[in-house]
Amino acid sequence: MNNNIAIIGGGNLGSAIAEGLISSGFAQPQQIIITKRNIATLEPLQQKGVQVSSDNTAAIQFAEWVILAVKPFQIKDILQQLKPHLQAGRHKLVSVITGIWIKDMQEILGNDFTLFRAMPNTAIAIRESITCVCRYNASSGDSEYISNLFNNLGKTVFIEEKLMDAATVLGACGTAYAMRYIRANIQGGIEIGFDAATAALIAAQTVKGAAQLLLTKHTHPEQEIDKVTTPKGCTIAGLNEMEHQGFSSSLIKGVVTSYKKIVTDM
Repeated sequence: MNNNIAIIGGGNLGSAIAEGLISSGFAQPQQIIITKRNIATLEPLQQKGVQVSSDNTAAIQFAEWVILAVKPFQIKDILQQLKPHLQAGRHKLVSVITGIWIKDMQEILGNDFTLFRAMPNTAIAIRESITCVCRYNASSGDSEYISNLFNNLGKTVFIEEKLMDAATVLGACGTAYAMRYIRANIQGGIEIGFDAATAALIAAQTVKGAAQLLLTKHTHPEQEIDKVTTPKGCTIAGLNEMEHQGFSSSLIKGVVTSYKKIVTDM
C-alpha cells in the first residue's frame, strides 16, 4: 500500500490542497499527481516536483487516495469515466465538492468503496481551514490518515453527514460573516481616528488573537469577555449598545437564514 495522492481537479481548491500538503511536509511533491484540462496553469506545482496531467485515468492508476475537487456538475461524468479503473480494495475517495453526498457517489460506484466527504473553507489556501468530514466504510487507519491530511491544512472535525449543510453555514458562510464583522470594525476604527490600513491591521489581528485564545485555552467566549469588561467601562458600554441594536440576534438569524436557504434549494 502507498499513500500517493491523486487530486482530480486542479482549480483553486485542488491546487491549494496540493500546495498545503507539500508546504506542511505531509506529502512529498513526487507523491502527488494533479489533473486539469489546461495543465499550463499547474506549472508552479510542476516546478515543485508535483506530477501534472490531463488524464484522470492515469492519475488514479498512480495513487491510492483520490481527492475529487471538480465542479459539482462534472462529478457524475468523471466518476463514470473512472469507475472501470477504480479498485475497491485499493482506492479510497475523498470528495471536497459542495453539495455532493456520499449516496451520490455510491449511486455510480456502488457500496464497496471507502468514501469520505470533506468540506473545507477558503482559509485552506493558508492552511487555516476548518474541514468537516464524514465517512463511509472507513477503517480507523483510513480515518486517521484523512484527519492528519486535513489537520495539515488547518483543523478537522468528523461529523454526521446530516450536519453537512449546517457545517457549510457555520464553517464556510461563517468566513463571510467574520469578514463583515471585521469590515465594520475597520469602519468604526476610521471614524474614531485611524487610517484605513492601521484600522484593518488592528481589527484583523484582534479577531485572530480572540479566535486563538478560544482554540488554545478551550474557554467559552463569555469567559474571555469577562476579562476585558470592567464595571462602568468602555467595553461593556459598547457591548450593551451593540446588543440593544440586535448584534447577537441578527447574527443568529443570519446563520439560520443561510441554513434554511441551503435546505430549501437542495
